[in-house]
Formats: sequence, C-alpha cells, structure tokens
Amino acid sequence: MGFAAYLGKRIVRLVLSLLAVSVLTFTLLQLAPGNFADLQRVNSGATNFGGVGTESVVGELASRYGDDVPMWKQYLIFMKGALQWDFGPSYKYASRDVQDIIAEAFPVSATLALIAVVLALLIAVPIGVFAALRHNSKTDHGTMFLVTLGHALPSYLTAAFLILLFSATLKWLPSGGWSGPANLVLPVLALSLGPAAVLARYVRSSMLETLREEYVTAALAKGGPPRTVIVRHVLRNSLIPLVTVVGPLLAALMTGTVFVEALLRIPGLGLYFANAAASRDMPLLMGTALFFALILMVTNLVVDLVYGVLDPRIRSEGGGSHHGH
Repeated sequence: MGFAAYLGKRIVRLVLSLLAVSVLTFTLLQLAPGNFADLQRVNSGATNFGGVGTESVVGELASRYGDDVPMWKQYLIFMKGALQWDFGPSYKYASRDVQDIIAEAFPVSATLALIAVVLALLIAVPIGVFAALRHNSKTDHGTMFLVTLGHALPSYLTAAFLILLFSATLKWLPSGGWSGPANLVLPVLALSLGPAAVLARYVRSSMLETLREEYVTAALAKGGPPRTVIVRHVLRNSLIPLVTVVGPLLAALMTGTVFVEALLRIPGLGLYFANAAASRDMPLLMGTALFFALILMVTNLVVDLVYGVLDPRIRSEGGGSHHGH
C-alpha cells in the first residue's frame, strides 16, 4: 500500500470525523437549555453588555441564522462559514469574530502546552530510566509511588496548591494574569506534572522491555561497558515509542487547559471556551470545539506519519497497529 494512498485514506477519515464532531456538537448545543439572550437577561438584569444592546445582537444573529430557519439549515449556514474559516461574530464578545478570538487565544495555549511538555519530558525521562535501571528496588517502588500520586492529582488541584504556596504564602509569583515570563511558571508547572507522571511510567516500562531484548543481553554479554550499551541501544529504542504519547499529550494540553487557564486568568482558548460554555455562546463554542477536534486529529496523523518513518513496520501494515486512533 503506497504512502499516498495511506495518507489519502487517513485524510478522508479525518474529514469524516470532523463532520461527525460538528453534527454532535451542534445537536448537543441545541438541546442544552437556555440560549444566550435568556441568560444575559437573567444575569445582568439589564439587557445590554459591552455597550451593545442584547436585543440588537440577537437581531443581528437572527439575520445571520434566523429564528425561523430550521435547525438543519442553521447547521449548514454555520458549516459553510466554517469551511471558509468564518465562524461569524461571537455572542459574548459582540464586536469580535470567533476566528479572530481563536487566532489570538490559541498561541497562548500552545505556548503553555509546548513548554509544559518539554518540562514533562525533562522530568520524566531521567526518572523513568533511573527507575528501570533500579528495577524492583526500594528506589524503584518509591519513585513509582510518587509518580502515581502525580498522575492522580488533576492539574487544577495542582494549580490551586501552587497558587496557595507560591503566591499567597511565599509571594514569589503572580497568582494569575498574562503579562510576563513570571506568569508562565505556575501554569506550566501545574500542567506538566500529570504528563510527566504518564511519561515516566511509559519510559520505565519501555526501558524494561528493551533491556530484555536479545541484542541488549548479547551486547552486555560481549563485555560492552553497560553505560554505552544502555545509551546507544536501550535509550534510543525506548524513546521511539514516546513519539506516540507525546503527540496526543501536546494536542490535549493545547486544547484542554480549561480549568488551569480559568483559575489563573490566562487568556488562552481554555478560558474563552469556559466563558462561552457559561454564556451559551454558540458560534464560539462550535468554533473552538471544531478547532480542538482538528488539532487532535492532525496531531494524531502527524504522530502516525513520524512513527512510520522511525519504525517502517507500521507503514507496511498500512498503519495497522494504530487503527485504534
């Protein structure tokens, strides 16, 4: 099966998945109780926000979608715009288009995600290697216990704890906002601990598996210095599978830092998504949900392609080992 055919098949699957996500999101949003105008009236008592009368915004939206337009047609109008990268105006941020909000907020989330994943790898690889080389010792068990603990704590709890410690008590770092490098420290720490725990366990089991391979035992039996054998053979082959984990992790962090961003008041996609959900901002919710899905799917595709280059067995099976994605 040629590479082009494999790629073509995957892209078709990606498009179909995105369509499924859009139909599902649209349906769920229509089923959710309350709409934007009702919520604004309830919340603000008055009907204006940001200097724009809710009625006029709703009127403008009615002209784009129309209250009398049936659901399926509203969906088609939205998707027609989406294909041209035009999601229409946000309800909550009346003067801004959804795609502009995404373009502004995504780099913020992506920056956090990239730094957090790099930090997670810097923590995880040494810990995983160390635990594997001391397999079944007290050190190994102790390390793995701490790692499991790190994995069990959700990132927003870690964030809350870090705010209490570094902002409230020690007063070393700002408790939120987005004005300089100091604002990066808490969110990056909060976001990297969970992934670091996942990756450390992954590196450890991957190392243990590689250490049992015949060529490693043979190289050690030949009297090769253990350090060289471990670095040259074991580490290299143990880290290839990491690609399959790091990709989705990065995508998940880029898109799913809702709680941490809301807690630390970081103007990334997560914060906008939370606000959009709270105020039933349909275009912003649809836009961000589709964008999230796109990022996750493209990342998975890239991971499979990279992995196919690193480990040619996969491509020869037409991506067989990863059909689960």
